[in-house]
Amino acid sequence: MRAEIVTVGNEILSGDTVDTNSAFIGRKLTELGVQVEWITSVGDTQDDIRRAFETALGRVDLVIVTGGLGPTHDDATKKVFARLFEKKLVLNEQILRKVRAKFQKRGMAMPQVNVGQAMVPEAVELLENRFGTAPGFHLEQHEKHIFLLPGVPREMRQMLEEGVVPVVSKLARREEICRLTLRTTGISESALFERLKGLKEMATVAFLPGYSGVDIRITVRGRRAGERLERTAEQIRQLAGDFVYGVEKESLEEVVGRQLKRLGLKLAVAESCTGGLIAHRLTNIPGSSDYFERGVVTYSNESKVQLLGVPEETIRRYGAVSARTAEAMASGVRKLADTDIGLSTTGIAGPTGATPTKPVGLVFIGLSTAEKTVSRKFQFGEDRLVNKERMSQAALEMLWRKLKGREAK
Repeated sequence: MRAEIVTVGNEILSGDTVDTNSAFIGRKLTELGVQVEWITSVGDTQDDIRRAFETALGRVDLVIVTGGLGPTHDDATKKVFARLFEKKLVLNEQILRKVRAKFQKRGMAMPQVNVGQAMVPEAVELLENRFGTAPGFHLEQHEKHIFLLPGVPREMRQMLEEGVVPVVSKLARREEICRLTLRTTGISESALFERLKGLKEMATVAFLPGYSGVDIRITVRGRRAGERLERTAEQIRQLAGDFVYGVEKESLEEVVGRQLKRLGLKLAVAESCTGGLIAHRLTNIPGSSDYFERGVVTYSNESKVQLLGVPEETIRRYGAVSARTAEAMASGVRKLADTDIGLSTTGIAGPTGATPTKPVGLVFIGLSTAEKTVSRKFQFGEDRLVNKERMSQAALEMLWRKLKGREAK
């Protein structure tokens, strides 16, 4: 079964409202085995909505429309639908009572304009709206199915789950579909693509880059999909090497937390340019007190000296943003907290603070154990918040690789 999602509203085209409905509907239809072929956004004019309807019905079997079901003059979806399918709009007394009751519950008189929400196309299936006043509609005609849903995300999701999914699940061809997402870090999308060139075509593979790394989404359809998915995932792990750290929604901080717990190690963090983001990410994980001892934000040079014992001469000679300072910070916080590992960041998040030799996006990450203290240099971009995300990810990656080495021994 092939589907199209149509979103209606000038606010979507202008960028004032982000279209989250299409993503939610797309995921749900994909889970049901429906192939979403098109996502179309149109404004509130009746001509545009009509053309979108006609185009969608001419190329797919299932059309799901969101938005334009309200009572105001710019809510035209229902009117266009009724004209296109030659359905009269008739007053539904039950819906009118429900709309009026909602206003009475709020201690308000129902505006006359809301009577329009009780005007529904004749001979269609009504979909109950438990959270709002605008009902949805379902019509089957010439082996095509069209659903009209509200644009408000909460209302749309309830109606999709309760009114659309039961119908579509019976219609969809139930071929076996298996999916898996592999999560990577420390490698670019283009470099990952080059590594996977030798992958045998057994699945659909999508690359989804983000600030924390590139996700590899694997989809396999048809006979023995589960077996083929496992073979494909194993191939990707071999080709991608040690850049794969997890699956599905696993975060790097979750993986690192499990490593620390398995090894019985304690961690302390000293952050400058990341401003506590590493500690924040680690402590988002339930049970992190088992392995995370403390985090300190030593943003000024004075705090690095006073709290962590970084020698003033090190900062004077090499600068606060340097390998030597990062190492002294990592060693200092490890000793201060009496932990097995110390992790540190010092860099220039931007947009100011750069020098000819130290550009925005430069960061040094230090890692200290009782045996050895090391540092690595990274260069990121010019966006402050993005840099903080990437710097924190690089620090966690450095720790992850260190712990992998310990687990392998």
